Amino acid sequence: MEAKEGEKMRESLFTIGKEVKIKASGESVTISKCHYVKNMKRYSYIVKEHPKTFFFEEELIEE
Repeated sequence: MEAKEGEKMRESLFTIGKEVKIKASGESVTISKCHYVKNMKRYSYIVKEHPKTFFFEEELIEE
């Protein structure tokens, strides 16, 4: 994951293996993949419990 010159890429809030909650449902889940979406300048996450769905950082909270 490389940022373009002059563009700062911050660290992701959650790491692989971290347990978090989905804000909308309150369900506890485990992060399985993390990806920086360049054009949106934010991270998306795939969780072990819902491998075909992705979530943005603002949809998740720490337990």
